[in-house]
Amino acid sequence: MISAQDFLKQHPISDGMEERYTKPDSSAVGDAGQSACRGVKYAGHASRVRHATDNEDFDPRNFDACREAAFRLLDASARSTQTLRRRLLDKGYEDRTVDDVIERLIELGLLDDEAYARSVVRYCVNRMMGSRGTAMELRRKGVADSIARRVVSEVAAQGAFEEAAWELGRVTARKTRGLDRQVRLRRFWSAGGRKGHDADTLRQKLRLGRQLGVAAAFFQWPEVCDIADSLFRRK
Repeated sequence: MISAQDFLKQHPISDGMEERYTKPDSSAVGDAGQSACRGVKYAGHASRVRHATDNEDFDPRNFDACREAAFRLLDASARSTQTLRRRLLDKGYEDRTVDDVIERLIELGLLDDEAYARSVVRYCVNRMMGSRGTAMELRRKGVADSIARRVVSEVAAQGAFEEAAWELGRVTARKTRGLDRQVRLRRFWSAGGRKGHDADTLRQKLRLGRQLGVAAAFFQWPEVCDIADSLFRRK
């Protein structure tokens, strides 16, 4: 089984990837706030299309201009084919022009959904996310389901998501030290759910932890938690 740390060493996150995938905490805003944000986002897209089409010099069939727009988008952030296509259409370019630009970028190797998917997975593993959460993130990023399933399955077979669950347990144990045992267990399950770990994986880690004598990681005894933390950091 490969550790999450070893997996990340073998597949390092590219420069700027952390910043590119950083997103605000959705818990910081309510449903109304999220709806307002979506409204502003779509209004912004509509405004860009309107301004582009209102420009007398704008040609929605201009291949070179569309390609330059694609270069600027990719320079700002790595994107999937689907996401890039949507952004170019939002700018007012015609479907055929956008498809021709994307085809050319794929030929040049500047647009690669599988490589992009692996970058997203590396980010997710680094964030202690599970296979379910990673698959959801890939879908949100516009990666095709067939590619997402294949990449997630390959990484799962390497044991990276299981190691991520162990790391999540160690971090949760440290953060909840001194709290009631049941509270600590609830925090662990809650964190696992938010990170997209399946229940079987979390249950397996707790069961294995008991067999190894690390169940005390979720009790409030500081001296025992120190031992548990070291076991969670096993090589």
